[in-house]
Amino acid sequence: MMNARLLGGVLLIIGTTIGGAMLALPIATSQLGFAYSSLSLFVCWLIMTAGAFLILEVNLWLPRNNNIISMAKATLGKPGQFVAWVTYLLLLYSLLAAYITGGGDFFRNLLTHIGLTVSPFIACVLFTVFLGYIVYQGVRCIDYVNRGLMFAKLGSYLLLVVFIFPYISPSKLIGGELIHITNSITVCIVSFGFATIVPSLRVYFHDDRAMLRKAILIGSFIPLVCYIAWNLTIMGVISREGDNGLIAMLQSGRSTSEFVEQINVILNKRIITDIARFFTSICLATAFLGVSLGLTDFLADGFMVERKGFSNVMIMLVAFVPPLIIALYYPGAFVAALSYAGIYCAILMILLPALMVWRGRYHKHIANGFRVPGGKALLLFLMAVSGIVIVLGLSSV
Repeated sequence: MMNARLLGGVLLIIGTTIGGAMLALPIATSQLGFAYSSLSLFVCWLIMTAGAFLILEVNLWLPRNNNIISMAKATLGKPGQFVAWVTYLLLLYSLLAAYITGGGDFFRNLLTHIGLTVSPFIACVLFTVFLGYIVYQGVRCIDYVNRGLMFAKLGSYLLLVVFIFPYISPSKLIGGELIHITNSITVCIVSFGFATIVPSLRVYFHDDRAMLRKAILIGSFIPLVCYIAWNLTIMGVISREGDNGLIAMLQSGRSTSEFVEQINVILNKRIITDIARFFTSICLATAFLGVSLGLTDFLADGFMVERKGFSNVMIMLVAFVPPLIIALYYPGAFVAALSYAGIYCAILMILLPALMVWRGRYHKHIANGFRVPGGKALLLFLMAVSGIVIVLGLSSV
């Protein structure tokens, strides 16, 4: 039976993984169709989980509380440290901008349904301030809040799948072309972008390597199953083509609210719509919390300060003000930001870990303890994959 700490770690990974990207998946992979999108998700899960284990391996070479900055500096020197700084900030700012955009849009839509009208500006600010305060309180507060949200999320997810499943039309699942992988590969990659919290999980598990390995494997596999079932459910009820279809939502700046509204129009079931709204809000909240945890710990490591007092306030401002500005002045950022995030994700969570492990194992000879199997072949494969993903991502944005 899973103990409480392992459960907490698994839920932190699931919460970070299953977020805004899950809401975007049926939209971003709509041109691929169900079969090809499932294959794409499986391959991306394998690649991103391998990258997460490589990050764990490098992190365990160093003392606790070292994050990506220190890991890159120790293995790749100043150039690696610079790349880590830039890509990490771009990645997590892109993710937070996407979650603030989606969360603000959804929050505003929700308030409208109960008779309150607020501007997109106010909605985004309220969403950021409320969840930012939880992040300010630290990992223990995030853990407890995340546990409650995760149980609510998984429960609402299962209810949605069960209630919507009878309405699935098999004919809507047929079709799609693999050539459209260029438009969706980055979102599929970022859908498994949980590795940013691996250094934080090491602190959470007090260096228990067995627990860390189990948490990463279980915590990443559950989202894969959920993603495939989610695409099956949504692609089976919402048409890919048409003015209100999934492909049309790709170009929309209101993807999250339109997504829920289409479920309401097509199924015309109040309970399903209410659960969908509830599920959407929790997805964005848990992903925001997980990504923010990784970003704030990263900034504390990079600035070499503790998350206490005035230093903690400054870290919060550096973490949340830039993505909030992006969300406010680029309201169509939800799917677009996730696409850009996929490029940074490929650099930070596939290419950089492979380079760090190669350098640490075969040049600096600082590797010790836990070692990811696969040798040089795995590292070369991941380097090649990251290059392909970056090129495909750049060609589609």
